Amino acid sequence: MLDDFLIRATLAGIGVALAAAPLGCFVVWRRMAYFGDATAHAAILGVALSLALSTSIFVGVLAVALIMALIVSTLSGRGYAMDTLLGVMAHSAIAFGLVAVSLLQGVRIDLMSYLFGDILAVGRTDLTVIWGGALSVIVLMIWRWSPLLIATLNPDLASASGINPNRERMLLSLALAVVVAVAIKVVGVLLIAAMLIIPAAAARPLARTPEAMAIWAAAIGTLAVVGGMRSSYQFDTPTGPSIVCVASVLFIVTAIIGARRSDNRS
Repeated sequence: MLDDFLIRATLAGIGVALAAAPLGCFVVWRRMAYFGDATAHAAILGVALSLALSTSIFVGVLAVALIMALIVSTLSGRGYAMDTLLGVMAHSAIAFGLVAVSLLQGVRIDLMSYLFGDILAVGRTDLTVIWGGALSVIVLMIWRWSPLLIATLNPDLASASGINPNRERMLLSLALAVVVAVAIKVVGVLLIAAMLIIPAAAARPLARTPEAMAIWAAAIGTLAVVGGMRSSYQFDTPTGPSIVCVASVLFIVTAIIGARRSDNRS
């Protein structure tokens, strides 16, 4: 079954969606959309370092994403507005990454595949890495769900309950770094944040509890992957952007449903 590249691509996309969409709920709740964007942009620098050092792309991207998360967490409470800090870090990271890639000697790189993904080129090894990373993120979220949720909704209550909000934030940053590292092959650097945010935002009008929102987000992310793969195959369009386009359409649909529900209640 895995000899079919379309099946491998679909399984890879579903693996990313199952991890990214529920994690995106925390990104939405914490209003960390720009943080996800900054971490994703740092992935290009990780790609350049991996190629220069002849190491795994996954390891390089994960290391740089973790460093980005650590820098942002360290500087966020030292007089810098968060949106300004993230704006500087996001654009600086992708600029340094693109410059570093251009300086590599004797290495041929398809930059477009890293910017927009190349899901159809996913191999068996890539599939193993993607699902390994996705499952680790899913297990982490299930294990730390209650502390993560309390620290997200009310940091003071979390501290009073013996939960360290800073530790939970770092765990969330770790999970985000893993998702970025496994998703770069599927949707690319420029579209990773979309797979984090759009399914979660689309799930919000359909859910009444945080757990339901996470489940709905995973379902919407999976549907976006399958629909995007289908439309890409049928209309010969880029696969990664097609997946995001389907997710955007689903967001519009759920937003309309949510608006109608609000009108009926009033």
